[in-house]
Amino acid sequence: MEMRKLGTLGNVSALTLGGAGIGGTWGATDRQEAVATVREAVREGITFIDVAPTYGRGEAEEVIGETFDGKLPSGVRISTKFRLGNPDARDVLPNFEKSLNESFSRLRLHHVDVLFLHGQIIPDHMVDVAPGTTRTLFVEAVRPAMDQLKLRGVIGAWGVTGIGVPESILDTLHDDDPPSAVQAIANLLNSPGSLRQFEGSSMAREIIDVGHRREVGVFGIRAVQGGALTYGFDRKLPENSPDMVDYERALTFRGIAKEVGESPAALAHRYSLTIEGISSVVLGVKNRVELRECIDTESKGPLDKSLMQLIDDTVESQ
Repeated sequence: MEMRKLGTLGNVSALTLGGAGIGGTWGATDRQEAVATVREAVREGITFIDVAPTYGRGEAEEVIGETFDGKLPSGVRISTKFRLGNPDARDVLPNFEKSLNESFSRLRLHHVDVLFLHGQIIPDHMVDVAPGTTRTLFVEAVRPAMDQLKLRGVIGAWGVTGIGVPESILDTLHDDDPPSAVQAIANLLNSPGSLRQFEGSSMAREIIDVGHRREVGVFGIRAVQGGALTYGFDRKLPENSPDMVDYERALTFRGIAKEVGESPAALAHRYSLTIEGISSVVLGVKNRVELRECIDTESKGPLDKSLMQLIDDTVESQ
């Protein structure tokens, strides 16, 4: 598998195994299949695993604990997350410590390579209208707390999930002390789908570009946009849900996939892998069948420019 530069954090496999799928977020799976999927991912050259306490209410972290029993294979790194919200500044570090210790218990580890602030970073004036962590709290309390955890050796680095209000994410990436990693929307629709909590453009490509130029490792997320860029959803959704709206937007894209002889999911993953500035694409697979398709897809290499342009033109015309 191709290895890519992850900002200042060294090299990483082009694919990262995400925890949402093995935690049951994207349809049913079971512990045995999830463990088998993690093991196969590592055998096939995936060197990074990204989990969170919210994936299956800790199930994804439990899967990692059972798979490796506290001994990650050589060269394999792991991240977890914490959704902080907007507490009093004095509570930020204790809240991080509590969540991290609970994650360690499930993971059977005493250290993670990256800890992500999960959820949105929002402008201060949006504190009463959108969930998330304000920029002021981030600057005054979150970053110092992350740095303290790093000094203690319980985390190797820290990052942010880049799905918040775009201006706040870009401000964070432009800080003198930027995060070591960002998880950015990386799909052909530039859509966060149901994760969107703001008006206007996601500015996804600008976030990727700025992160890359600032030597922040960029993980691409939502490659298939929650299932909108596949043949069909494996869960029930309301007709007016953002993900269902994106599914309808992707009708012509599915036609292109058929013409070139690839599944929509495979083509969407290759598209994300081809976006300039992406270090690694985070997979939402829940079983070995889905994992195998993604690994086979990565082995085909990037899309050629003409096909990328065709897909972009199709999306822009809608």
